[in-house]
Amino acid sequence: MSGAETPLIEPGQLAAELSRPEPPTLLDVRWRLAGPPGRDDYAAGHLPGAVFVDLDTALCGPPGVAGRHPLPDPAALQAALRAAGVRAGHPVVVYDGGDGMAAARAWWTLRWAGHRQVRLLHGGWPAWLAAGLPTSTETPTPAPGDVTVRPGALPVLDTAAAAALAAADAGVLLDVRAAPRYRGESEPIDPVAGHVPGAVNLPAPQYVADGRFPSAEALRERFAAVGVTGDAPVGAYCGSGVTAAQAVLALHLAGRPDAALYVGSWSEWVADPARPVATGQTPRP
Repeated sequence: MSGAETPLIEPGQLAAELSRPEPPTLLDVRWRLAGPPGRDDYAAGHLPGAVFVDLDTALCGPPGVAGRHPLPDPAALQAALRAAGVRAGHPVVVYDGGDGMAAARAWWTLRWAGHRQVRLLHGGWPAWLAAGLPTSTETPTPAPGDVTVRPGALPVLDTAAAAALAAADAGVLLDVRAAPRYRGESEPIDPVAGHVPGAVNLPAPQYVADGRFPSAEALRERFAAVGVTGDAPVGAYCGSGVTAAQAVLALHLAGRPDAALYVGSWSEWVADPARPVATGQTPRP
């Protein structure tokens, strides 16, 4: 993985890049699954020059049978990114409130849309504050961008492909939700508890903590423990494709840029009652 393609940037390095004549485009994508909208956090303070982009309405499509956070319409995504000042061939840095989930979904969405030069601020807003770096309450008005969205630059699983990967002898479909949700013991959001038959559980805290990732070697060991080895296909899903995008980022850091995201995730899977649901624990490969 070359330096230009490294998905993470630390606060000090970002501060240095922001002082250059051509700084990266900054996107604030703070978001909560439940609670006040991220825009309120942005208004209270953000990185200087950052533009707020809403994950629910700009980076995802409307919720429905394709899940709670389906793929965005390419034309709508292009319009939102251009309004935020995203330019073709110009680097972008995304950040969130610290857990890294929304920022990872933003990173994934831009990469899927064909924009290669995008990184995630490691540790997000809290890491920036902890470093004692400046903040702002001014809302910038960026010059319109000219990015062109070209969907498909990162691999995506639909329901059929997710089912096939989970059932395959070679390959692993990771379910990165909390273990009780995976086992079917509780489901706080979706109408049905359980998992895609054959999927293997790897809860997100096992590979990321407080929005920060361990070393590439540690990540490889953790993924290998659930059967992600060699070049066998691997994909990930969660409740709605946000936490799983962070898993895909972790797989990129571990040297697996071919990792696929099941964007619809569990919220799409259970939208059709004919799809099978497994409970209990699937043995790890």
